[in-house]
Amino acid sequence: MNLVEEVYRDTDNFPQKEMFSLTTQIRRAAISIPSNLAEGAARNSRKEFHQFVGISCGSLAELETQLQLAVRLGYLHSEAQCFGHLEHNGKLLRSLRRSLRDIE
Repeated sequence: MNLVEEVYRDTDNFPQKEMFSLTTQIRRAAISIPSNLAEGAARNSRKEFHQFVGISCGSLAELETQLQLAVRLGYLHSEAQCFGHLEHNGKLLRSLRRSLRDIE
């Protein structure tokens, strides 16, 4: 959730022309990460949860790609707060995914 909040703050200053394209894509990818974790945790099995953790990992990779594009276009600084959250969340998600895989 902290990552999503930071992404919203960091994308607030994107050009208006990006409001319905890159800004929206970035925000949707960010929201998808905790949303899929929540949905997976509410499912009936560990196998289903593992699947949703994988989907969250995909959304995280998508978000990282889009944020890197924003840096290349000059909309975002590479030192933006969201990159620290992105790295931290990536480590947590990969760890969770590994632990669920080891249990099955």
